[in-house]
Amino acid sequence: MAPFIILISSFLILRLIGVLGIAYFDRWETSLQSAVALMFLFTATAHWGRRRLDLIKMVPPSVPNPALMVTITGILEIIGAIGLLIPFTSNIASIGLALLLIIMFPANIYAARKVSTIDGKPTTPLFLRTILQIIFLTAVILAG
Repeated sequence: MAPFIILISSFLILRLIGVLGIAYFDRWETSLQSAVALMFLFTATAHWGRRRLDLIKMVPPSVPNPALMVTITGILEIIGAIGLLIPFTSNIASIGLALLLIIMFPANIYAARKVSTIDGKPTTPLFLRTILQIIFLTAVILAG
C-alpha cells in the first residue's frame, strides 16, 4: 500500500508545486512522471533493504535464482525511474516499467495465495493487489 500512497501523494504535491509557479511541474504529465519515478525508487529500496528476504520468498518456485531476480528487478526499477525523467527515454522507460509490472505480477499472486509477509505485515490480498497493479500500470503508461 505504501507505493500507492507515495504515487498519489507525490503526484498531488508536485501538481500543487506546479500550480504555485514551478514551471517544470506545471503540466500533469511531468508531475506524474516524477511521482511514478519516486514510487519506483521507493520500491527498489526493498530489493536491498530489510525487506529483501521477504521479496525473495515472494518469487514463485518455478523462477530460478530468486535472489538474483530480486536484484535484477530492483536495478530495472531504478533504471526505469531515471529513464522516465529524461524526455528522450521516457517512452521506452514507460514501456519497460509496464512490462516489468506485468512480469512481476505472478510473484504478487504467489505471495497473496501463500499469505507471506513483507516487513512482518501480511501481503496485500490478491483482489486489492490486482486493482493496485492496474492503477500502477495506468500511471506508468500515462507517464510515458
